[in-house]
Amino acid sequence: QVQLVESGGGLVQAGGSLRLSCAASGRTFSSYAMGWFRQAPGKEREFVGAISSSRTSTLYAASVKNRFTISRDNAKNTVFLQMNSLKPEDPAVYYCAAGRYGTSWPSYNYWGQGTQVTVSS
Repeated sequence: QVQLVESGGGLVQAGGSLRLSCAASGRTFSSYAMGWFRQAPGKEREFVGAISSSRTSTLYAASVKNRFTISRDNAKNTVFLQMNSLKPEDPAVYYCAAGRYGTSWPSYNYWGQGTQVTVSS
């Protein structure tokens, strides 16, 4: 069992940066791939990025590639999402998830409660 708690969301101007964190409980954190997803009002949940359990592989959605960076610290049971050059289309509730490496949300078994990201133009 893994429990996930996101933090770091907030209001930022377009072009600004935010760093999201996701703290995990449980001794098996390092065995899971970690993903970030987001969901805006009226839209479906959308894949943002993922990192393998060993940190050797990452995946990004085309819409965030070269702007967002996912990383993890297995010693601290934490995964991060560094978001740079935020755009007006980035606002959403951002969720971290633990599970099997990939872009599909059903692959992830455990989810956090989400953190809101708002971008002002």
